[in-house]
Amino acid sequence: MRPLPCLALAACALSSPAFAQSGPATAPMPSPEEVANKDTVTVGLGGAFVPDYEGSNDYRLLPVGAVRGKVSGISFMSRGPYLYVDLVPSHGKASFNAGPIVGARLNSRRNIKDAVVKLLPPRKRAIEVGAFAGVGYSGLTNPYDSLDFRLDVLHDISGAHKSTVISPNIDFSTPLSTRTYASLSLGAEFVSNKFADYYYTITPADSLATGGQLPAFNADGGMKNWKAGLLLNQSITGNLLHGFSIFGYGEYSRLVGDFRRSPMVAQRGSASQWTGAMGLAYTW
Repeated sequence: MRPLPCLALAACALSSPAFAQSGPATAPMPSPEEVANKDTVTVGLGGAFVPDYEGSNDYRLLPVGAVRGKVSGISFMSRGPYLYVDLVPSHGKASFNAGPIVGARLNSRRNIKDAVVKLLPPRKRAIEVGAFAGVGYSGLTNPYDSLDFRLDVLHDISGAHKSTVISPNIDFSTPLSTRTYASLSLGAEFVSNKFADYYYTITPADSLATGGQLPAFNADGGMKNWKAGLLLNQSITGNLLHGFSIFGYGEYSRLVGDFRRSPMVAQRGSASQWTGAMGLAYTW
């Protein structure tokens, strides 16, 4: 699964041009171009409320962190346990974004509460590498908003699910005031039969290990889920381009197809998945 997306998305917003103020309320707003060219680093720490596994109806609280920054036109950001590096400097109201991704898929079925699902064999944490590409548009409703379309492609190199995951995403971000920021995200994941077998198929041996409580099931690939998230970010020190801020994030995800029908979801969990986080960040 993709746990901890909350802090990653929060960090993506913390140094956004939406926070284009440089002091008291009476100070002039810097231009979007000035903010976009500013070198900055943001670090966030907090707690996240996440499912035990993707498809579980049990949740746990975890400490999490994230980072985002831009130095000399090269941007980097974490989204959950993945690090993105944008190698294409942005100019003007329309921009192209592309670069590498590296990270880990943490859906290992370890440390879970469900006594039946816990009888299934654990899964390796997949190390995934790949790339993303997308386009962004700014100034649609105000000088500091942004609408971004992005496609992520990741492949497991650790011998876990041994397959490729494709994720289209849309993000719209805008300031609500000079101290408050909001970001709405929509996305989905498409996976192969290998991925579905590794995480959601119940083999006859698996069924036997659970004493027949989970019947055998052969999962096929395709669209795995869709998701929608909302981030709210509030300055503490009055300037989200420098100093402390607090954030809250909530995401709803819905498993579909065979991922919803797998007995570990349909009988022991839920196709509806919720993620939430709150935390503190500092921007230099």
